[in-house]
Amino acid sequence: MDQAAPAGEAPESLCLLRTSALGDVTHIVPLLRTLQSHWPQTRLTWIIGKLEHRLVGDLPGVEFVVFDKNAGRAGFRAVREQLAGRRFSALLHMQVALRSNLLSVSVKAPLRIGYDRARSKDLHGFFVNCRIPARSGEHVLDAMGSFIEPLGLKQTEVRWDIPIPDAAHEFAQAHLPGDTPTLLVCPVSSHRLRNWRPERYAAAIDHAALELGWRVALCGGPSAYEREFADAILARAQARPLDLTGKDTLKQLLALLQRATLVLCPDSGPMHIANAVGTPVLGLHAASNPHRSGPYSDRRWCVDRYDAAARKFRKKPAAALPWGTKLEHKGVMDLIEVDDVIERLQAFAAWRAARQG
Repeated sequence: MDQAAPAGEAPESLCLLRTSALGDVTHIVPLLRTLQSHWPQTRLTWIIGKLEHRLVGDLPGVEFVVFDKNAGRAGFRAVREQLAGRRFSALLHMQVALRSNLLSVSVKAPLRIGYDRARSKDLHGFFVNCRIPARSGEHVLDAMGSFIEPLGLKQTEVRWDIPIPDAAHEFAQAHLPGDTPTLLVCPVSSHRLRNWRPERYAAAIDHAALELGWRVALCGGPSAYEREFADAILARAQARPLDLTGKDTLKQLLALLQRATLVLCPDSGPMHIANAVGTPVLGLHAASNPHRSGPYSDRRWCVDRYDAAARKFRKKPAAALPWGTKLEHKGVMDLIEVDDVIERLQAFAAWRAARQG
């Protein structure tokens, strides 16, 4: 039998459990802002991943408990020790992976809010006693926002305001000075089957630089794969984009994304971080549904080949697939042609010019 909170009554303390990933972490921030606005006295604790903490760990009014998933049992023990002897009014268990389900045992709370049955997996239902409303067709951010509904609240405003230190702004301004229109290309998703071909990125970069006259910068993480991917793009591009791959921190990335005019990327963390700082995104969607996991605020500049992917790989239209189905098949991103991206670049440039009069 599902438990329930007294309608609208401010709880003394809440624990949020969502350790990863970067994009999903940005989806939690509006929920936190809603809680802080309605219940400023409620103590908020967030169990979060080590990398993700670098992005949002300076949010005011939130206690962070950092979980290092690479530490094995020691990571679980560290969280357990930090929470020992504590009891929360409710747990918002916002991740269904088995690791997170096991981690939730460290949180003592009479009300344990989790996903509805359709979105549960890895025994999630055994670790919760209350579920969010069962809805299909929701964006991930709205699904996250619904975790406060069993508490008697509703998320009606979406606000991020993730802190960006002055030093990060200075870094971004030093690399992207002035008001030159800038395409920031973040080409790599951790889900490799979501990645577009390097030669196609190179062609889009050339169009932005040589035809539109834009400044282009390339960014990415410090991994060997991302370095190799960036090098493959650079080797094929006639234009010479500024290469910032592996050179920025997450806070510096926030500032770079905020200074950009437009961001080109697959479904990935940078997509959602860019959206959170108010920068338009030209998202590349074939493996995932942009209406579920695209940039929340504005998806009109995205290339959407999700339906074509469903028809090719599942032999049915996207509307016939369960909501949230991922189509991460080899070659799925080849459904996005260079001309598709160039058309969106042109459309965005025309829209921007019209706005500027």
